[in-house]
Amino acid sequence: MNFVAIDFETANRERNSACSVAVVEVRDGKLYDSYYTLIRPPEMRFDANCIAVHGIYPKDVKDEPTFADIWPELRARLAGKIVVAHNATFDMGVLRACLETYHLGKPKFHYFCTVQMARRVWPHLPNHRLNTLADHFGIDFQHHNAMDDARTCAYLAVLAGQEKDCDNIFELIHHIKWVGKPF
Repeated sequence: MNFVAIDFETANRERNSACSVAVVEVRDGKLYDSYYTLIRPPEMRFDANCIAVHGIYPKDVKDEPTFADIWPELRARLAGKIVVAHNATFDMGVLRACLETYHLGKPKFHYFCTVQMARRVWPHLPNHRLNTLADHFGIDFQHHNAMDDARTCAYLAVLAGQEKDCDNIFELIHHIKWVGKPF
C-alpha cells in the first residue's frame, strides 16, 4: 500500500479559498510522512459557517504563506502518486481552483475517492461519512482538521486493503472496481 491522502479546508464557499492543507504519505501500508500548513487565501473573506466547521480564523492565517508559496512542496508530495481523498471532488476542486488562481501548472497523478471505496468495501454501514467510518473503526480524530482528516482517510484505504486481502493499492483498485481519475 503506497499512496498519499490529501485534505483541504476552505475559508469560504469559493474553491480557491484554501486555508489549510494536509498530505499523509503511506508506504508499505504504514503512515510514513505527513505535511500540514495553514494557507493565507487570496481574499481574507472567511465565512462564519466555515469557521464553525474547522475553527480557522483570519487572524490564524494572516501571516501564513499563500498557496503559490507552498505549491513547490505540495507538488512534490503529489506528482506521480496515487492520491486519495474523502469526497475527492471537493479536494480536487480546491486544488484546481488554487492552481488556476495563481496560474500554476497542474501535476500529473491519479486520484480516488475514499467515499466510493467505502461504499464498495463496507456497504452495510448506514453512511460513508468520514466521522461515521472513524467511529466504526475506533479512529480517534478531530473532524475537519485537515491533518486528522487526511490521516483518517489514509487509514481507511489501508483498512480497505486489509479487508479485501490486497497487498497494494493497485490490487484494491482492481478488486473493488474503484474508479480513479487523472488530475
